[in-house]
Amino acid sequence: MDRPITIAVLAIGGQGGGVLVDWVVALAERQDWRAQSTSVPGVAQRTGATIYYVEVIAAAPGRTPVFSAMAAPGDVDVVIAAEWMEAGRAIQRGLVTPDRTTLIASTHRAFAVSEKQVPGDGMADSGAVTAAARAAARRFVAFDMAALAEQAGSVVSSVLFGALCGTAVLPFGRPAFEAAISAAGVGVQASLRGFALGFDAVGGFDAVGQPAARLRPLPEPVPPPAAVLAPVGHAPYDSLLARAATLPAAAHEMLAEGLRHVVAYQDIAYGSAYLDAVEDVAQLDRAGLTETAAKYIARAMVYDDVIRVAALKTQPSRAGRVQREMGGQVIAVTEFMHPRMEELLGLLTPALGTAVQRRPRLVAALGRVFCGPRRIRTDTILGFLMLYVVAGLRGWRRRTLRHAQEWARINAWLGTVRGAAAEDPALAAELLANQRLIKGYSDTHSRGVDKFTQVMAAAQRLRGRPDATVWVRRLREAALKDEAGLALEQALQTVDSFLDERTAA
Repeated sequence: MDRPITIAVLAIGGQGGGVLVDWVVALAERQDWRAQSTSVPGVAQRTGATIYYVEVIAAAPGRTPVFSAMAAPGDVDVVIAAEWMEAGRAIQRGLVTPDRTTLIASTHRAFAVSEKQVPGDGMADSGAVTAAARAAARRFVAFDMAALAEQAGSVVSSVLFGALCGTAVLPFGRPAFEAAISAAGVGVQASLRGFALGFDAVGGFDAVGQPAARLRPLPEPVPPPAAVLAPVGHAPYDSLLARAATLPAAAHEMLAEGLRHVVAYQDIAYGSAYLDAVEDVAQLDRAGLTETAAKYIARAMVYDDVIRVAALKTQPSRAGRVQREMGGQVIAVTEFMHPRMEELLGLLTPALGTAVQRRPRLVAALGRVFCGPRRIRTDTILGFLMLYVVAGLRGWRRRTLRHAQEWARINAWLGTVRGAAAEDPALAAELLANQRLIKGYSDTHSRGVDKFTQVMAAAQRLRGRPDATVWVRRLREAALKDEAGLALEQALQTVDSFLDERTAA
């Protein structure tokens, strides 16, 4: 070999990119090759990945290799992407070329901040990356390596290393790869399991890199699905399921999900209130409104308040998930919280909360004491107990100011829906779907309510027009495009322009 084998690795925090590179370097050096690795850190908060670059070359007597410090477009033999969009970014950077590059990528997604901050569906198009990878790479190996890593109790780097071995791009046998993992001495057994799964998923190669036939187990038989509204053995809940079963069959699956979420959020009585609201809409159902109502009424009733946020942060499954994601490391969990007076006053009774709201000086004084940035260590007894106590206020929720405010909005919303359903069922369905605009907690919730209010007000003005349904949908889609609401503002100006023209005429 007269030139190095060049490898670029793109990974984000927690995916073990640095460990993967260390394994590659150790692998080469144990085979008496020369190796060099460099890295360029990405930006925090998932707006960029760290790019690691490795060059390896067989040692030659009397020759000292000169390595490059950074991957150059068109000059990379192997690109390893620990997440699907990172594969796309590698292609955009020109690191993947059809004449030489083997692209190894995990197809799972770790969403970027730019995707998460969009109020609607901000997901980037994974299909575009697939098409680009097929066109740009000489060889393309991709599957869900994060799922295999979770199965192995490891991190995705071990599966990526196994896939690298399986492609036989490096002229070393499987035992050499496994020896590099073992020599590291940390998380060896889990890493070897992940390595084996990644290796097998590529297709399998024997110790000298030749194809090897492998028998794959037959898939497990899939059990038939249980009846959607079948009894679960809890008498009060089963009575709700039986009541839901009397509603239109098309809505049964959504009703089952809605009941599950609403009852888990509060209690059986809350589930009964949910069915009351759905039944009111079902009485006017002439175009499948019941299913839509079952979905969005449940979303409206399961709103994010202080109690729910505390419950989510202290639920037992969360600690287990964090441990799995961090590969079983010893970690400290810090919750970054920024409570506002609106959330704290929302825990009071409607009378007391409203009385305090009318005293701006008192609200400001209380805000200086109780509000502002907070860091709570939920891996400590005191920190966890603080949130656990707040989560335990679930039984108090229906007597709070926040609950009264939410139900006043829900009742007004459903009243508008019922009024529209009698004359235009399609418009009523769009009004129900406007609940999508309200989500989240604190400022995010406030912005959503503001957009919801604007769209519902415009819908009232549009009622009676043949294109009312179309315009309500357009307004909602505009509201979901950006957090600041600029697209919605422009859409509302358009609606105002033709409504004002009609009024003038």
